[in-house]
Amino acid sequence: MAIDWLTKKSKGKDQIIRSVSYGSIALAFVITVFHLLPNDHYLKLNSSFDVDISLVHQKAAVCLDGSPAAYHLHRGFGSGSHSWVVFIEGGGWCHTIESCVRRKESALGSSHYMLKKPVKFNGILNHHQSLNPDFFNWNKVMIRYCDGASLLGHGLSKNENKTGLFFRGQIIWEAIMEELLARGLKDASQAVLTGSSAGGLSTFLHCDNFHSLLPNTKRVKCFADGGYFLDSKDITGAMTIRSFYDDVVHLHGLKSMLPKDCIAKKEASQCFFPQELIKFISTPFLILNSAYDWWQVSHILVPKTSNRSDSWLQCMMNIQSCNPEHIGVLNGFRQTLISAISTDFQDKKGSGFYINSCYQHDQIWSDLTWHSYKTQNKTVSEAVGDWFFDRDEVKVIDCAYPCNPTCKHVNLTSTKYRLDR
Repeated sequence: MAIDWLTKKSKGKDQIIRSVSYGSIALAFVITVFHLLPNDHYLKLNSSFDVDISLVHQKAAVCLDGSPAAYHLHRGFGSGSHSWVVFIEGGGWCHTIESCVRRKESALGSSHYMLKKPVKFNGILNHHQSLNPDFFNWNKVMIRYCDGASLLGHGLSKNENKTGLFFRGQIIWEAIMEELLARGLKDASQAVLTGSSAGGLSTFLHCDNFHSLLPNTKRVKCFADGGYFLDSKDITGAMTIRSFYDDVVHLHGLKSMLPKDCIAKKEASQCFFPQELIKFISTPFLILNSAYDWWQVSHILVPKTSNRSDSWLQCMMNIQSCNPEHIGVLNGFRQTLISAISTDFQDKKGSGFYINSCYQHDQIWSDLTWHSYKTQNKTVSEAVGDWFFDRDEVKVIDCAYPCNPTCKHVNLTSTKYRLDR
């Protein structure tokens, strides 16, 4: 199910932008930030800054193409010099040999491409106190995502020898943690692990391990941004996303890396979903998601395989183009998310959730989404800070679309991109 889902118009020609199996989250970031409010206050500040890349020394910790894994570290200062934010980059998954080979030709599969473009720190990684008051002076890490399976492969897949691809996500995770511990993380007074999209899923997968590496740290928590992917039927009744995850699990050899208690009762692909993983996490956890996550709408609810109509395409491009029937379906999907969280997460110790009604995907690594959207009078950054520091309980569910006036919905129509049928 390799999906070429975005087309860019350029000089009268169509250039296919491959999502490399369910989406490039870097592209989602571009769409979200640079095409919504070009004159917005947060963009005028030009507050982002470049951070040098560190290549991992452990020889087995390699990207899909065999190049070294990588991360970025910006040192904290002042009162934040012993506090750490570790952020895991997102970027979809690859579920076939062909889609993984395509990823090798990008920063999602090779550090050679990471070296060609500097990384800018924004949102929760921003160093401006006015935009990031709780975490601005912390040590900040971005773990680059280049294994195609949310940092879980352990080189155990029989496909690794057959294909010349390297499925080493778990080894990358362990190697980067080892280096960060040596660079000061072991002395952290407080730490949070987070990630967006596929990096958010990785946060579910690695949260308790992260906590176990910091036995002397007083406060360790985790939260996922746009990473609560629903194990849900599409509009035709098919379990498209579960089938896709099944392919990921088998290609990368992930079954042995998933919770054993889950595997004993469920299919391995089901145990790759956050709604199962959260049952086995003991570390305090916050779920940050949109109830109208445009990526999930266009890949889980109304995927390309559902033979989506022109009206659905227009709706997914711009939620304001949705007709009442579409909104009814989207509200059903919203209710599925709310029900899943309420059933399995509501009473979990140290838990929190912040579900807004903005047509967005990931929301913590853009200054705009991090600091301006509000739900029940809390911005995303305020909600994360209140939950992390135990200033307030954060169990927030927004009203249904279009009730929230602070939302700036992604409008793919206003960009040069469109969803393919």
